Amino acid sequence: MNLPRVCLTGVESTGEPTLAPRLAAHFGGMVMPEFGRTHAELFGTDFTPDVLLAIAHGHRAGLAAIEAMAPRLIIEDTDIVTTAAWARMLHGGSTLLAKIPATAGLYLLFAPDVPFIADGTRQFGGADRKRFQAMIEAEFEERRITPVPIGGDFEAREAQAIAAIQNWLLHTPMPGA
Repeated sequence: MNLPRVCLTGVESTGEPTLAPRLAAHFGGMVMPEFGRTHAELFGTDFTPDVLLAIAHGHRAGLAAIEAMAPRLIIEDTDIVTTAAWARMLHGGSTLLAKIPATAGLYLLFAPDVPFIADGTRQFGGADRKRFQAMIEAEFEERRITPVPIGGDFEAREAQAIAAIQNWLLHTPMPGA
């Protein structure tokens, strides 16, 4: 199934899980939550290459379940781009993950310009935050994806995201249309 999908991505603690349900409600869509966070909460944060591959496959399975419900729009809280960036950050590469295609129609890249909030699963505060942002940007570059930058306070992020999605939807054929 080829449903319109928007992926929110960025370093930890930049607002994707907060804005995803708000954007889904605004556009009448559904949220695909961050599978990596769920995995970390259940099993811990020892993200070996095999664990990151399992997270990527788990995300795809969750996405398939949501696609089967045929919502108007899916808002993904991260996807393979971020998971591959984790592999770069933790292990110096993402060879197996690089083979998994990025498939969202629109990517919104959240800037690390809001405070980092540690919550037990987040790992990259301080100087590592900027380094992780660079890893995400490198992953986008290698995949030849140009994300829309989103920044500022949370109200500004929401307004920018709504505008970007509205613009994208104007130029994206909807299934069954």
